Amino acid sequence: MDESRTKTGFYYGWIVILITFVTLLVSAGIRSMPSILMLPFEKEYGWNRGSISSVVSTGIFLYGLIGPFSAAMLEKFGIRKVMVISMAVLAVSLSVTPFMTALWQFELLWGVVAGLGSGMLANVLGVTVANHWFVKRKGLVVGMLTASAATGQLLFLPMLAQITVSVGWRYSVYTAVAALIVLLVVVAIWMRNDPYDIGAAPYGSESPVKPVFFTGSLFLAPLQALREGMASKTFWLLAGTFFFCGFSTNGLIGTHLIPACGDFGIAEVMAAGLLALMGLFDLLGTTLSGWLSDRFDSRWLLFWYYGLRGLSLLFLPYALAAGPTELLIFSVFYGLDWIATVPPTVKLAANEFGRAKSGMIFGWVVVAHQLGASAAAYGAGAMRDFFGSYTVPFVTAGFVCLFAALMAVRIAKIGAAVRQSHAAQ
Repeated sequence: MDESRTKTGFYYGWIVILITFVTLLVSAGIRSMPSILMLPFEKEYGWNRGSISSVVSTGIFLYGLIGPFSAAMLEKFGIRKVMVISMAVLAVSLSVTPFMTALWQFELLWGVVAGLGSGMLANVLGVTVANHWFVKRKGLVVGMLTASAATGQLLFLPMLAQITVSVGWRYSVYTAVAALIVLLVVVAIWMRNDPYDIGAAPYGSESPVKPVFFTGSLFLAPLQALREGMASKTFWLLAGTFFFCGFSTNGLIGTHLIPACGDFGIAEVMAAGLLALMGLFDLLGTTLSGWLSDRFDSRWLLFWYYGLRGLSLLFLPYALAAGPTELLIFSVFYGLDWIATVPPTVKLAANEFGRAKSGMIFGWVVVAHQLGASAAAYGAGAMRDFFGSYTVPFVTAGFVCLFAALMAVRIAKIGAAVRQSHAAQ
C-alpha cells in the first residue's frame, strides 16, 4: 500500500509542504527582525544607522552565499537533518543576543551565525523540497513556499514590533526563539526527506523513484555547478535580474521601510503593519505567480514583475511625504510582486540546467540576489546618514528594476527538445 496517502487519499507530500512553508515563514520573520531593532539599538547602544546596516548587510550576504552549499548538504545529509541542525544553531544565536554589549557581538550573532543559519532555511530549501516531492504543480508549490517569506512578515513583524514597543526588544527575540523550538520539534517528528522514504511516488508520477545519493564534494560540487552556469548567458541574465531583485526588496524595503517611516513620524507598529500588508498581498501575488509560471512564458512574467516594481519604488518617496492613503496604495501595489519573481526564475533555471543541477544553480542565482540586497542594506543606510533621507536609494532602486525588466526579455527561450530532455532527468 502507498503509505504516502491517508485512507481518504490525501497525499503526504502536502504535509511536508506545510511544514516547509511554516519553517520558511519563521525563518523569514526572524531575518526581517533587524528592521524593528534598528531604532531601539540606535537609542540603547548609540550605534548609527550605517553601522547597524553593515551588520544587516553581512547577514544578508551570508544568507545568500550559503545557498548553493545548502543545496548540496540537503541532498547529502537529508532535508530533515539539515533543517533541525539549522534551527538549533539559529535558536542558540538568538538566545545569546539579549546579552550582547558591543557592535562586534551583534555582527557575530546576527551578521554571521544568524545569517548562515537562516540561509539554510531559505528559498533553496523550498526548491529542493518541491523537486523531491512534486512533478506536476511544481510551479504552484514553489510559489507557495516562496510566498512564505512574505507571510513571515505578515505574522511576525506587527506582533514583534508591538512586543518591542511595549516591553522591550529582548522579549521579541525570546518570542522568536520560542517559535523556533516548537518548530524544531515538529520537523524532527513529521518531516520526511523524499517520497521514496515512505514508499510513495512524487506527485504526478506513477511509481516511486529511488533518489540518487549525492556523492560529490559538498564544497566542490556547488563550485562545479557555478562553473557550468557561468558558461551560460541565461545564468548571467538570471543572476543579474536577481541582483536587482534583492537590491529592491529585502535589502531596501525589508530593512529600511520602518526607519524611513520613522523619519516622517510614523510609529514603528504602524510601519510594521505596512510591511505585513505587503506580506499579505505578496502571499497572493507569489502564489499566483507560481500558477502563471506553469502556463506562460516566464521571461515576460519577469518583465512585468520588475517593471511594475520599479514604478512602485519611484512612487514611494511621494507616498511617504503625502500620507497614509498613498502609503497604503504603495503597500498593496508593491506587495503583489514583492518576490513574485522567484517561481519564473526557478523555472527558467530548471529549463536551462535540468532538475539534477537546478538546486545548486538556483542557489548561485540567489547569491546574486543577496549581493544586491546586501549592497542596498548598507548603501541605503549610508546614504540616509549622508543625505538625511531615503529618497535617493528608493529612486535608484526604481530605475534598476526597470533595467532588470529589459534584461529579463533577453533570456533565450529554451527549445522544446532541450526542455523534454531536462524533464526526463
